[in-house]
Amino acid sequence: MIQQRTMLRTAAIGMFLYAVYAVVAGIADLLFFDTLEWWANVWGILSGATLALAAVFVRISLPGGLALAIAGLLGLQSISLHNDGHYYNQLLHWTQAVRAGLSVLLIALAWYGWEPIPGGKLPEEQ
Repeated sequence: MIQQRTMLRTAAIGMFLYAVYAVVAGIADLLFFDTLEWWANVWGILSGATLALAAVFVRISLPGGLALAIAGLLGLQSISLHNDGHYYNQLLHWTQAVRAGLSVLLIALAWYGWEPIPGGKLPEEQ
């Protein structure tokens, strides 16, 4: 059976890599390609930065970290709905399904690997 720490570490690394991708893609489009409006790039960059911060919080099991990660993932999902129209002139359902599936996988890994208290042990009841 996979240990909790491994699941939590995998979720945090996955969130961080997805966040780095979103930030780099947003900056590259903003500075070099000019495919999207400036506000769409800024939205993607800010959502990616939120997810990167949340990945750190998730890794240390900080309360609210999982909620912040969900907010970052939802922000990236919503701006990708907008971006599909600019990139492909249509909404590609399979790309949205893959992004949503990745988000669900990352949140599920973080949820099942969550340690409410460092070390994963609850205090003894009196």
